[in-house]
Amino acid sequence: MKSVRKLLSRRQRGAAFIISMIFVLVFSALAVSIATLSGTNLQIADNQRKANRALGCAESGLDTLRFWFGRIYMPGTTQPDDRFSYLANFLQTDLTDNGISNIATTYDSGTSTITVADVVLVSSAGQSFASQIQQTSNIDILQMDITGSSGTVQRTIRVNYNFGTRAHTVFDYGVATRGALNLQGNITMGGANVALDAGVYIESTDPTALSILGNSSIAGDVHITDPNAIVTLQGGQASIGGETGTDAIDNHVHFGAPSTEFPVPEPNYFRHYVQNTYDPNNVLSEYDNVLIPAGTNPSFGAVTLRGIVFIEAPNIVLFGGNTEITGIIVGNGDLNDNSGTNLIWFAGTVTSYPVTDLLEEPQFEELRDETGTFLMAPGFKAVFWGNFDTLNGAIAANGIEFGGNAGGTIDGSIINYSDEPMIVTGNSDLFFNRSGTAQMPAGFGPEIILYYVPSSYSEVVL
Repeated sequence: MKSVRKLLSRRQRGAAFIISMIFVLVFSALAVSIATLSGTNLQIADNQRKANRALGCAESGLDTLRFWFGRIYMPGTTQPDDRFSYLANFLQTDLTDNGISNIATTYDSGTSTITVADVVLVSSAGQSFASQIQQTSNIDILQMDITGSSGTVQRTIRVNYNFGTRAHTVFDYGVATRGALNLQGNITMGGANVALDAGVYIESTDPTALSILGNSSIAGDVHITDPNAIVTLQGGQASIGGETGTDAIDNHVHFGAPSTEFPVPEPNYFRHYVQNTYDPNNVLSEYDNVLIPAGTNPSFGAVTLRGIVFIEAPNIVLFGGNTEITGIIVGNGDLNDNSGTNLIWFAGTVTSYPVTDLLEEPQFEELRDETGTFLMAPGFKAVFWGNFDTLNGAIAANGIEFGGNAGGTIDGSIINYSDEPMIVTGNSDLFFNRSGTAQMPAGFGPEIILYYVPSSYSEVVL
């Protein structure tokens, strides 16, 4: 019996060692697997971090470009086929003018593509963004791709911008002036239909933004952008909104009013209508679609004008007698010229008819649709000393003056681009009729801008 026990004991020797080795191998394999998995997870986490940083770079690029694209505007007369090239030039010029050297753009007219080269955000981490902007098959929609980079990882987001228009609220007033407004004498500024038509907007930096001396009145309210502006009322009947004294100022003058856009006039828009040229050696009593060349300085007596009267700068043009006009007077001076060197002076009576009354003749065919403007003369001072029944359209110039017995109804607004005061003296009664007029007078056009479309946001794989 003892021998049997010894035999069994010898056969079980080493089993614990084998089991131990198995466990060692199993745990070693698990350790290797866990180490490998940990390394993979670490790599995945690093890749995810870089991807998030790349997406963050793209988002930064989007915010940056949204800022600069939000500054872009162009005249309403810009043709659809010319908008993209105008945009490209505006963007680069705006960046340069503001000293931005790290954002460089190139424009490829062949593919209608604007490329924004890599803009470095964090050089040590290889973080940057770049962009491409292209026209789509819909000419009013632009596609913007912004690619963010973090090391070798890139992420791209895509958004759309739409061309749209921005309305100009200066035409919601009877008078809008960048200079002060001075009324002296027996002046009435009223609404032909409602007092609201005679509202006034003043953007002047002069301490005294509005001065009313004598028995003068403004039927509508006055909106002044300067919260610290001074309004002077002198005279027992000087009134605003039908009230006098402190009540007029407290109830009808709005200080710190929100600023609004002054539309950029486009006088050259009308040049293609010109068919004839004024000859100082052969002065006529009637003109159709006439060009008055620079430096001729004509002085007209009684004259009949039809269609476009295009006045080149520099020029001093005097209408001394009875002037009858069925059309639009245009001057092409510099919008920043407030010197008064260029002058359009109406010394006599003015009889005005709308362009819709032009004869049904080929030279006036398209012009009959150009409604809402009587005089557009950037860089010219406009002076009215003769009376009139109605001026059929808006008046826009760099310096405006009414004096003597000048007065009547204006079917539109008066826009003074000059920072010099607009002066109304004598017995000038001005009545504003803005009902039934075109939403935007001819030659101004609603300003074209770009709208970001948030719903178009998406991440793309290129």
